[in-house]
Amino acid sequence: MAMTPVMTPKPTDAETLEMFEPADETSLEVEQYINEHPVTLALRANPDFMESRAYFKIPEAQRAHNLTTGLLTGPRKIVVPPFTWNERGGKSFVSISYLGPDLCGHPGVIHGGLLATMLDEGLARCCFPALPNKIGVTANLSITYRKPTPAGSFVALRARTTKVEGRKAWVEGHIETLPKAGEEPVVLVEASVIHQDTAFTN
Repeated sequence: MAMTPVMTPKPTDAETLEMFEPADETSLEVEQYINEHPVTLALRANPDFMESRAYFKIPEAQRAHNLTTGLLTGPRKIVVPPFTWNERGGKSFVSISYLGPDLCGHPGVIHGGLLATMLDEGLARCCFPALPNKIGVTANLSITYRKPTPAGSFVALRARTTKVEGRKAWVEGHIETLPKAGEEPVVLVEASVIHQDTAFTN
């Protein structure tokens, strides 16, 4: 007799925030810096934003085979799972990451392909709540690089959904520096994307 597979429910947003334990001094320092940064504190104080660590929404057995939660994550790479905030209704999205020195294209400069991947995923997560099936695929992605992104730096990805029509969503966003006190963020790379709901057939 065939057995019905048991589906493990995905963790809640709140549960994902408790699923990472820093394993070394560097990851502990990165974790503490992000947790104490004014941008983080402002987002946590805004009731319109829901915080999570979206990486942990991916089942554990699949994470090692996923590009951003597997190959690109760990010491000297994406050192800690990014913190993410979704504005209700899929209106906007923010994530904060630390990019280590083993993610370079040129010496000391983060590879542009990694930044494109981050934007592809971040802009998707921005609009998913606004799509009928709450998930979609990239139909078109346009990237403009403004400045080199230094390795060993904290960055914030910001995105906003500009239009939703049926099963399609248009999103714009960028990656910027995570500024220290008294500094303004610097935009490093910009992107625009069209996402379509997975049930879209035309």
